[in-house]
Amino acid sequence: MGAASKLQAFWNHPAGPKTIHFWAPTFKWVISIANAADFTKPPENISYPMQLVVACSGLIWSRYSMVIIPRNLNLVGVNMAMAGTGFYQLSRKIRHDHFSETETTADHE
Repeated sequence: MGAASKLQAFWNHPAGPKTIHFWAPTFKWVISIANAADFTKPPENISYPMQLVVACSGLIWSRYSMVIIPRNLNLVGVNMAMAGTGFYQLSRKIRHDHFSETETTADHE
């Protein structure tokens, strides 16, 4: 199969660039990229509710994106990335809030 026919097959795919099935998950990557860019953000500035929503949304939609038709691997990938970045941010926040060794005894008195 030549490059032109592969490009044509991609273009005409039910989840190809001529459909919303391509563009919605493509733009959704911005959320995961922004969340990954925040990996250097101080953990005290991370929001539990926001990261819980990002992680759970990614997890739930990863499952559903495996059963919808047309099969859309871009959608699967972006949702897995959302879940991964959300859970990573939550782990950073939890480690900071509950397992940080920088706390002083004066904080607890």
